[in-house]
Amino acid sequence: MKALVIGADSLGNIPQLLAAYDIDISRHITGRNASHKRKPSSLPKGTDLMILFTDFLGHNVMHNFKALAQARGVPVVACCRSVCAVEAQLTSSGLRRCPTDDCTERRRRLN
Repeated sequence: MKALVIGADSLGNIPQLLAAYDIDISRHITGRNASHKRKPSSLPKGTDLMILFTDFLGHNVMHNFKALAQARGVPVVACCRSVCAVEAQLTSSGLRRCPTDDCTERRRRLN
């Protein structure tokens, strides 16, 4: 599964958490650039999930990307930028961690 991550300057340990759910980050947009504040024309191809970090994102940027995701039928997870908050939202969305250590190799590559 590929995720578009919007908000936050750095992601910290979140890529390792997403790898445990077998989610790759296809693109990270900080939302600080003036071009991000304009309405985006489309989502990157292959986007299966959108993650919005609400504590690092302006209201208009969040609204524009969320509307675009909803129009394409892409699920949106909105939370603050912390590993615990992301994990809670992924779990409540019905996503589960890899049941075994099949993702161990992917986690190693991210470190």
